[in-house]
Amino acid sequence: MNKIKGVILAGGLGKRLEPLTRITNKHLLPVFCKPMIYYPIQTLVQAGIKDILIVTGGEMAGEFLRLLGNGAEFGLRHINYTYQRGEGGIADALKLAEHFAAGSKIVVVLGDNLIGASIAPYVAKFAKQKKGARVLLKQVNNPGRFGVVEFRGQRVVSIEEKPRKPKSNFIVTGIYMYDRKVFEIIKRLVPSARGELEITDVNNAYLKRGELYFDKLNCWWTDCGTFDSLLAANNLVAKYPKEKKCIF
Repeated sequence: MNKIKGVILAGGLGKRLEPLTRITNKHLLPVFCKPMIYYPIQTLVQAGIKDILIVTGGEMAGEFLRLLGNGAEFGLRHINYTYQRGEGGIADALKLAEHFAAGSKIVVVLGDNLIGASIAPYVAKFAKQKKGARVLLKQVNNPGRFGVVEFRGQRVVSIEEKPRKPKSNFIVTGIYMYDRKVFEIIKRLVPSARGELEITDVNNAYLKRGELYFDKLNCWWTDCGTFDSLLAANNLVAKYPKEKKCIF
């Protein structure tokens, strides 16, 4: 079996963080002592994934190359880059990784997602799966910002994107694991009411096939998509240094 590869989605204009993002890409903003993009790279590397693609976009795309180079700072020999034109949604950005994946399983991390523990145990489970997808769930106080999971007993029966009335407090974090079928699924998607190809539709497609597996996170997790969550990310990283077994 081909080795598992990593994809970091770091495009988008970050409009909810203006004026901070008026002159830079959101994923280049600082989170405590490091640029935001460092954290998803570390997440993948510490899970044993060394073949990584960064999908970026916008006017500041070249700054990623200036900052990261070929990834020597992370113990990498090479980082791959590709460019997303416009904003077509997470799934639209992910489809640009098809050539890079080349039939391998992939672990996808949104560039603004930070997690307080290694994902290596979950990646190991995913590696043993014969087929399908694996997602990481987290209980949050504001589920309506995310893809919300509906349970029936211990079974996931649906995922709803940004619902007005969430059916649970569990959401799908921006860490996704997919087999090669993900690109076939994306090609059959139609844009949502927001005009985007939704990653929730990808996950629901796997769910309908009976091929969506999940784990619930016990560690802290946050995105950095709003001022409040960006502040929370800074505070979490500052509070849980490396000696407290946080991956940072």
